[in-house]
Amino acid sequence: MLAIASILLICVQTAQIQSDVDLRLEIEREIKNFPGKVWIAACNLNKGITFNLAGDERVRTASTIKLPILVALHGEVKEGRLSWEEKLVVTKKTRAQGAGILLEMDDGHSLTLREASKLMVVVSDNIATNLILERMGIDKVNAWMDKLQLPKTRSLAWIGGEVVSKARSADWNKRADGSTYGIGVTTPYEMVNLLTRLAQGEIISPEDSKQILALMGRQQYKDGIGRNMRGASVANKPGALDRLRSDVGIITVGKEKFALAITLDDMTVPPDWSPDNAALKMLSKLSEVLIASLKSQQEPKKAGATKP
Repeated sequence: MLAIASILLICVQTAQIQSDVDLRLEIEREIKNFPGKVWIAACNLNKGITFNLAGDERVRTASTIKLPILVALHGEVKEGRLSWEEKLVVTKKTRAQGAGILLEMDDGHSLTLREASKLMVVVSDNIATNLILERMGIDKVNAWMDKLQLPKTRSLAWIGGEVVSKARSADWNKRADGSTYGIGVTTPYEMVNLLTRLAQGEIISPEDSKQILALMGRQQYKDGIGRNMRGASVANKPGALDRLRSDVGIITVGKEKFALAITLDDMTVPPDWSPDNAALKMLSKLSEVLIASLKSQQEPKKAGATKP
């Protein structure tokens, strides 16, 4: 006969399996009519409860690759190969269209490496990103991802494609439609892994982890995850392409923290760069559904820890 503690453990595990099934069904209802594909990984960092929907599959990063770039940059500075105060200079080679403010600056404009890192994240500045990749070397990003055991997370090219990494020519760098992954590739699972370790102070150093999360908390694009969650604190990095919206980050609700990585891609509707983009609204809704479910589920218990 099973001990009472073992029976209670089985009951808890059964309840968690049922909760996962319920959450999966709710997610499927939400995305049923969404005009695109969905990839999700999520974790309640307090309870260790997770959710995965194709989370191990490779996805295009768009600007979410700027988080791994920032992590690698902190690593290079920590190990003394770079200095936050050294100067970078905008040139024709580093110019790129899209997000940011350096596009308004003339060639020859200079800024520090630290200032470039802030612009890369806070306003997702593409030229600042290229300046960092030029100074650090794009392959250094991937070397750091290997150190962190994130083998599917790769920086593939500068914004605009002026310079590419060695990983760009890999056999896996081709999607089902024949296109490549663009400037970067990852999986939702690996992004949640990275976010979890940032929250635990394990990336580069506790102080570096703290600084990275603080910078993410100050980034200015807040139309995705946690968009309508009053009282929640959001530290995130979103990404956007014509047919893609993605968001990775940590949402704090009360005393609980949740790591989320969601990619919505291959949308079949015309590009929409307004806050009313269907994918942005879906990112918001999915984050609410995920957090509500992961917050309500019971924390896993160990056999013998429960008194009969």
